[in-house]
Amino acid sequence: MALPLSVIDFATVRENQSVGESFADSVTLARHAERLGYTRVWYAEHHNMPTIASSAPAVLIAHVAAHTERIRLGSGGVMLPNHSPLTIAEQFGTLAELHPGRIDLGLGRAPGTDPRTLRALRRSPESAESFPQDVKELRGYLTGNSLIPGVQAMPGAGTDVPLTILGSSLFGAQLAAAYGLPYAFASHFAPDALVDAVAAYRSQFQPSEQLAEPFVIAAVNVIISEDAQDAARQLEATQRSRVRAMVGRGREFTDEEMDMVMASPAAAQILHMLSYTGAGTPDTVVDYLHRFAEHADADELMISPTATRQPDVLTAMELLADNWN
Repeated sequence: MALPLSVIDFATVRENQSVGESFADSVTLARHAERLGYTRVWYAEHHNMPTIASSAPAVLIAHVAAHTERIRLGSGGVMLPNHSPLTIAEQFGTLAELHPGRIDLGLGRAPGTDPRTLRALRRSPESAESFPQDVKELRGYLTGNSLIPGVQAMPGAGTDVPLTILGSSLFGAQLAAAYGLPYAFASHFAPDALVDAVAAYRSQFQPSEQLAEPFVIAAVNVIISEDAQDAARQLEATQRSRVRAMVGRGREFTDEEMDMVMASPAAAQILHMLSYTGAGTPDTVVDYLHRFAEHADADELMISPTATRQPDVLTAMELLADNWN
């Protein structure tokens, strides 16, 4: 049986597009994924990024869930140091009551933003140090076994919303293993520790009430077209867009300036983040993803369709689903 395929959606605000239009695109993407048989769609918490509108995953999940019927929806992830565990338990408990059996809660330790924005969120960098205990507290609320006497999550208690630990290092792998939780590796933008982290997770895994055996989700970028030259064009556009956003920080470049930026060490570092990218025709990408899944020792693939145009994203999802085996 083919590995399950899922999708991560950043609610990208594309050029000449409003935030509201990006949310409409997210609904279209989720409905498309549902029709094609994808397992889940996840939304990542980011702040102060003009091209990413998924800063409030629980709210976005509620909106998309109301416009879909079956597909699982979740966070990939909620950056727990930015929030109190009780607040997240109440938010995702509400979602679970509204949409039973469809809600996932992926948890990350990074702030998902810059230091100045972290201060605006009224959090300190030291908040990340309590991540292991916060995960325990959150799990207690959702299972109805609160670790805080006299405090229950309402809604939330007894919903047993499944947790997943997200990470890009050995820390998250070891925590997921110790707590007996699924582990999702952010290899779509942080490729370096993938193999070592998954190996550590599998070797150290301790069964829990939620999960009897280790389960790994590995993220990978995907660009697919029936035409190889078109796929190459999309890949180049994606690379230039990513470098422009991260180097320019809102500055506009001419084509000639972008050519120089793309040849810089900073661009090389950014493009390294996209190391795990399958781009090409359907057969080429399917072959790449099978090899990637074996390399990552993955039980599920979380694809990040990175084309700069929504129609190309939807086409890539359809071509992959039609050819996946």
